[in-house]
Amino acid sequence: MRVGVVGGGIAGLGAAWELARSGHEVSVLERKVQLGGQMSTFAVEGQRLERFYHHLFTSDSDLLRLIDELGLRHRLRWFPSKVGFYYRGRVHGFTTPMDLLRFGPLSLPDRVRLGLLSLYLQRTSRWRRFESVSAREWLKRYAGDRGFEVVWGPLLRGKFGPSAGEVSMAWLWSKMRLRFGSRGRGMQREQLGYMEGSFGLVVDALAEKIRDSGGRILTRSLVERVQVGDGGRLEVDVHRRDEPLAFDAVIAAVPFSGLPEMVPGLLLSYASQVNGIGYLAAQCLVLVLKRPLSPVYWLNISDPDIPFVALIEHTNLVPSVHYGGKSVLYISNYSHYNSLSLKLRPKELVARYLPHLKKVNPEFDTQWIERYYVFREEAAQPIVTPHYPERMPAHRTPVPGLYVANTAQIYPEDRGMNYSLRLGLRVGRMVMEGGRGETGD
Repeated sequence: MRVGVVGGGIAGLGAAWELARSGHEVSVLERKVQLGGQMSTFAVEGQRLERFYHHLFTSDSDLLRLIDELGLRHRLRWFPSKVGFYYRGRVHGFTTPMDLLRFGPLSLPDRVRLGLLSLYLQRTSRWRRFESVSAREWLKRYAGDRGFEVVWGPLLRGKFGPSAGEVSMAWLWSKMRLRFGSRGRGMQREQLGYMEGSFGLVVDALAEKIRDSGGRILTRSLVERVQVGDGGRLEVDVHRRDEPLAFDAVIAAVPFSGLPEMVPGLLLSYASQVNGIGYLAAQCLVLVLKRPLSPVYWLNISDPDIPFVALIEHTNLVPSVHYGGKSVLYISNYSHYNSLSLKLRPKELVARYLPHLKKVNPEFDTQWIERYYVFREEAAQPIVTPHYPERMPAHRTPVPGLYVANTAQIYPEDRGMNYSLRLGLRVGRMVMEGGRGETGD
């Protein structure tokens, strides 16, 4: 078959690789200059670094397998992680079971309750029991009001804002199971993986494999429309291209938010499902600092007055020697696409965040900042609500030969490199199994 893949993120590249290595003719159409989507990189002190923070968990089997297939295992490094929790002017360690037992904002009974709940979520695989209930409702019931007020509530509000109360407990289960799964059965210190040279190496090597198998990768190729043409083939109109490209099948590895405009022939029932999926935008301010802000890699923020949800100090995981001795800090936030913070210029965003960094480290000074960068993704985090599978659009659309693969279809797991890759591989196989023109679930 001749297959077009719209979107050059890891899901799109995974689908293209699955098809290309099976002998199909594949063309990847990416609207940006660089491949990788949220895995795309920029340069810091001569080294590549992801625009949005990334790491591997020990359970990320699909991506680990791909790294082996690409011959890149020798570039993979594992590091002990250090997690913290900022609450009422103080950074609390949150890395080991002993840290939890010393977590002063909760009483001893509440700490024990939190620990037992975390163990339960790590070890239970019966996630379907969580599908019909919100995380807020379930956590208030089992973690207690104080545990929810101090720990869970602020994290949900920071991540989902006004939609925090709607988030499914199945979503939180997957986050907790993945995070604690990287600690092992004994709850030892979490181990996280990172590629020496960035995960951009994976993107580059995967693209090369696709090309070596006869595939085409066309960057700066904005797809404007996909429709059924003469003879039943799908025609793809690309911006500034005179003639449409014709394919037997097309995989749209793009967010649902842009799909109805791209594919005007979607049936109303499917389009209604698509329009029912909500997203939050992600925004990362990346600071290159002369010295570390804190000793913590991942610092969760539990303070409603602070306008970001987490501080991820990359060089507290990967040694700063790789970045000329500089510290690299991601300041992460999520908001609705029309939020005012997404409209701030980089300098304005820095000015908004700076006073709050002094709360984390009173010694912090603006003179520490050497450079800063702002990266935004409008449809980054799907809002997963109770009974989500009933609303999630199928991979096979009603348009014959058109398939969709995006992060809003990763369930019950949350978005991430490993699961996006798994999704792409799966939809690539679906195209081969379904052939041209098959629809349905």
